[in-house]
Amino acid sequence: MASSGGQAVAQAIGEALPRREIGVRPATSWRRFLANRWAIAGAVVVLVVVLAATLAPFLPLRDPNVTQPARRLSPPFSPGYVLGADHLGRDLFSRVIWGSRVSLLVGVLSTSLAMSVGTTVGLTAGYYGGRADLLIMRGIDILMAFPYILLAIALVAALGPGLLNAMIAVAVVNISFYARGVRSAVLLLREQEFIVAARAAGATEGRILGRHVLPNILAPVLVFVSMNIGWMITETAGLSFIGLGAQPPSADWGTMLADGRQFITVASHVAAIPGLALFILVLGLNLAGDGLRDAFDPRLR
Repeated sequence: MASSGGQAVAQAIGEALPRREIGVRPATSWRRFLANRWAIAGAVVVLVVVLAATLAPFLPLRDPNVTQPARRLSPPFSPGYVLGADHLGRDLFSRVIWGSRVSLLVGVLSTSLAMSVGTTVGLTAGYYGGRADLLIMRGIDILMAFPYILLAIALVAALGPGLLNAMIAVAVVNISFYARGVRSAVLLLREQEFIVAARAAGATEGRILGRHVLPNILAPVLVFVSMNIGWMITETAGLSFIGLGAQPPSADWGTMLADGRQFITVASHVAAIPGLALFILVLGLNLAGDGLRDAFDPRLR
């Protein structure tokens, strides 16, 4: 999962780079985004999930952890249970809504950590070069030499099971992709005319990085962050599915999938509903991310 997603981030950041410093026209880009029906559909899906997650404490929902043994494995549309109940009689609708809060939190925090560290590392390696570049990239190469999901599993095994540790592990294995992508972007930028001119005019390295380099790589990085969030959510749900992420009785979609697989033949909805929720959210994020890429890609302006 991380392999294809992370490599796409690295490649896309480099491809989306402007070849010269250009004026950003956000109004034109947003109009292009709003004209993309698939992107709008994805954005609407994400917005609905965000609203549900935000309003969960104020909605008239059952406690997601309260059990009702008499209602165990109730099918969808049972009286009082819109999406049915799980093997302990817990309301699946309530657990899916509360689980969306966990998934969004995981996606945003893990992606933010990977982006922040990876961008800083890649910026340093690409701009300064020399020994710093050599040491940093050898470390990144070592990190990427391991199978990504296995590395995440190893990190959680070392840190101990838990949602926070799973988030850290998923972020760590994705740092290398941001670092490589940003480094490639900076290597192209640092020899551009406007960078050379700023250096000749006596601008400090910090000013060049802050005023000329970072703004030119930030837009493509942020665009692909929107796609990376979906990968992070999926990877963390996978860790929860095998018992290394969120722990019972947490209303986490990965944990719910793990609970439901035991009853797939007698009550398939227990696993199908959280699986469908995960699929819809990640699909919405990917559609919105694709739309942002198409709208803000400098080559399409």
